[in-house]
Amino acid sequence: MSAISGAQETDDYTGDGTAKVTITIKDGDIGEDVAATLQRSGVVKTSKAFYQLLLASPQVQFQPGSYALKKKMSSKAALSALQDKANRVEDPSLVIPEGTALQDIEAGMVSKAGLSKAEVEAAAKDVSAYGLPSGVTTLEGWLFPATYPIKTDWTAKQYFQSMVDTMKQRLEKAGVAEADQERVVVFASLVQKEAGLAADYPKVARVFQNRLDDGMLLQSDATVAYGTGNTHRVTTTDAERADASNPYNTYQHEGLPPAPISNPGDLAINAVTNMATGSWHYFVTVNLDTGETVFSDTLAQHEQAVQQFQAWLRAHPEYQ
Repeated sequence: MSAISGAQETDDYTGDGTAKVTITIKDGDIGEDVAATLQRSGVVKTSKAFYQLLLASPQVQFQPGSYALKKKMSSKAALSALQDKANRVEDPSLVIPEGTALQDIEAGMVSKAGLSKAEVEAAAKDVSAYGLPSGVTTLEGWLFPATYPIKTDWTAKQYFQSMVDTMKQRLEKAGVAEADQERVVVFASLVQKEAGLAADYPKVARVFQNRLDDGMLLQSDATVAYGTGNTHRVTTTDAERADASNPYNTYQHEGLPPAPISNPGDLAINAVTNMATGSWHYFVTVNLDTGETVFSDTLAQHEQAVQQFQAWLRAHPEYQ
């Protein structure tokens, strides 16, 4: 219709929105993270429009927590709603978004459940207490992302056990045999951090499986970043990618990382158990506004896609 009428499609909605939706701002999220969350949840039309509004509002600060918003809000309306305390969801619950790392879950248990940091850390270290497969050395990856009610009489171990039990239930529902659970959790944790759009999850899983099948390095920046102790980014430096002392560095070490790098949700788990069919070995996001990702069979094709992304970046200097 726009092409026929000559109208220019805007990158922002108008008005105060339609259907209700709850979004979560995690501790450590910056403006770009909030903008991306709003776009993924269907609140704003593009992350770019919201982020540009933020650049013009340097006084704005975001508080971690869950907020009741609406879908298809203008960026201005969304920003105003996030600054209104009345939209803060104060239900006594612990909200764990997909891809949250163990250290952030621990912080939430302290701030939301009122547990002591010492108790939470001690419970997290007692990995053998939760009935996990032998050889598992961390709770990372085994805590299913969901909303857990706050129970004043619960210990840290009871919270962790509930999360582990839920993960086992989700794995069973996905048809994962007990003997395969550890590998699926590790694999899904990688897909969770690397994939963007929901439709791309099975394709990302296939790319990594094709690389494993062909003896190629996975070369995942998300694993490298996790190994450096940074769970809030997936970008890395040349020096970090060259550091073979990092056991999670899949640029230097073959196969999957030694343990999960995030706590995956159903989407990532199902992507690993039901991968897309394809011969892709590479992928790169070429549009940060829409999340459009190009999957390539060959390195030459991938390099062309990278050039496409670089051209997009040059045309959108606000992302650099």
